[in-house]
Amino acid sequence: MRLILLLLAVLIAGGCDRQKAEVQQGDAVADAIPTKGIDRSRAGRPLPDSELRDADDEEAALASIAGEPVLVNLWATWCAPCVKELPTLEALSRRDGAPRVIAVSQDMAPRSSVNAFVEKLRLAELEVWHDPQMALAGALDAQILPTTILYDANGREVWRYVGDLDWAGEEASRLLAEGGAARPD
Repeated sequence: MRLILLLLAVLIAGGCDRQKAEVQQGDAVADAIPTKGIDRSRAGRPLPDSELRDADDEEAALASIAGEPVLVNLWATWCAPCVKELPTLEALSRRDGAPRVIAVSQDMAPRSSVNAFVEKLRLAELEVWHDPQMALAGALDAQILPTTILYDANGREVWRYVGDLDWAGEEASRLLAEGGAARPD
């Protein structure tokens, strides 16, 4: 009888440990999924040298624009939160004292399609770059669109914002001021 009770206790304990391991594994997966909001875990990383197409559809690398604060937004035409956010990025880009704003399309479609989409939204002043290979998202380990990253004048990441944000709003103003970019008026 003692042997049966001992075996039963071992089996129950083993089941609890397995369940605990499954819970811990589930927690690890949940921790790996980015959540909406500010992320400072990559602060200090340099601008990547991924080859992109700039606003004039010329080959360019973001690393070449160091020297001024820049806000880099990764977006796509098929991403509803991205589309909602784009007008607020354009509004920010027009403000005195704002960092340079570059919206990098992660669309595999031809540049003409991206341009037509931007024109349809009447975003004439937004600086739109194109990354048809989606190399930048990989280089930045951006897993969610939109993702927006503030770089300082030395080309180093200050923080990133995962998900959409009203870039003309008060929260964005606080973040930009905190990150060393001039506070927009």
